[in-house]
Amino acid sequence: MTELKPGDQAPDFTAKDEQGNNISLSDYKGKKLVLFFYPKASTPGCTAEACNLSDNYSRFTENGYDILGVSADSQKRQTNFKNKYNFPYPLLADEDKSVINAYGVWGPKKFMGKEYDGIHRTTFIIDENGIIEDVIKKVKTKEHTNQILE
Repeated sequence: MTELKPGDQAPDFTAKDEQGNNISLSDYKGKKLVLFFYPKASTPGCTAEACNLSDNYSRFTENGYDILGVSADSQKRQTNFKNKYNFPYPLLADEDKSVINAYGVWGPKKFMGKEYDGIHRTTFIIDENGIIEDVIKKVKTKEHTNQILE
């Protein structure tokens, strides 16, 4: 999976969010960013993870973090997901997988005995200068805020 590690420069990207706005890594210069990749909007694990981050959003902002979610879902699906749970942060609709591939989170997975390619649930903590501070590969969807902030 991802070859990126703490100390590496975070790959730059530009992709559309759920509202069709272009979002780039450079938009977050001078801020810390939680960049989380999730397999599919509105599925149980992804909902638990995104809601955990959303429920603790004030803890992130108090610590100087912005949050950005990424999956290969369509803009419409991301909009529905964001609106249903009222997430306070943008969701990138990375349908061409340009951001997903840049961060190396696409690859073979197994689920119920079947092998397929998909997004590996991974979170990157990026500092104010675009340097990766941490990579969380074993995401605990219901406790993800604590994995990041503690």
